[in-house]
Amino acid sequence: MKLTINDFFQLTKTRLALSVVFSSLAGYFLAADKISIKSILLLFIGGYAMVGASNAFNQLIERNRDGLMKRTSNRPLPGNRITPSQVLFIGLLLSILGIGTLYIINIKTAIIGVISICLYLFTYTPLKIVTPLSVFVGAIPGAIPYMLGWVAYTNSFGIEPGILFLFQFFWQFPHFWALAWMFDKDYKKAGFKMLPTGKTNSASAFQIVFYSIWTVVISLLPMTKYTGTLNLSLYGGLLVFLCGLVMLFFALRLMKQRTNKAAKDLMYTSIFYLTSVQIIYILDKF
Repeated sequence: MKLTINDFFQLTKTRLALSVVFSSLAGYFLAADKISIKSILLLFIGGYAMVGASNAFNQLIERNRDGLMKRTSNRPLPGNRITPSQVLFIGLLLSILGIGTLYIINIKTAIIGVISICLYLFTYTPLKIVTPLSVFVGAIPGAIPYMLGWVAYTNSFGIEPGILFLFQFFWQFPHFWALAWMFDKDYKKAGFKMLPTGKTNSASAFQIVFYSIWTVVISLLPMTKYTGTLNLSLYGGLLVFLCGLVMLFFALRLMKQRTNKAAKDLMYTSIFYLTSVQIIYILDKF
């Protein structure tokens, strides 16, 4: 079977991969005193390859379950446009490319990349059919890219990448639970347990609001000046707080209305929020 560009984009989930790469680059710019075009290109290629490999392997593992869900039934594997062996080859090739590219930057960045892909495939993926706690496990590799960018530049760990990790870690709960709310029936068809209570009820909505609040609180920690070289000015903090209020408004609206429309609005708002905060952090630094 012949692999098309569109199938490759679906297999690697290009939009998701690019958003992850954006987070990595945002972390890099926050750490950087001098910008290296070479490092940026390596981080872009390595980041995309690692995320693409994770998504390819994930679709290989879940190909039968993907065929049961309307939103994923037309992916390359359940659509029979590509063979499992081809996906395996693509996943391995992207893994080698990603690890090798990140290793050129520094070994710590490569190790973090390997940890991320392993957690995603060997813990989060199998746990999705066992327990809603899979989302907590999946939030770890999901939060790594923001931290990865900082480590790529500094070649060291510290409180700064820790804060970036925590921010994106907590952000994922309102984002992915809103997505799980929208596609709850689809996920249940495939046997996935995604919502915290397993139902689109007030308890799940409350947890979405709870983690939204924590996300906003963590986003403001750099204002305290106890976060090393990761700092946020009063004006920057005000903008970040206002963005947080917008996301919190949509989270509260979901708790009140408990509709798919409210969940969809929160999901898209959370993407806007994450991107806006990352941009504000960078602009505030420079």
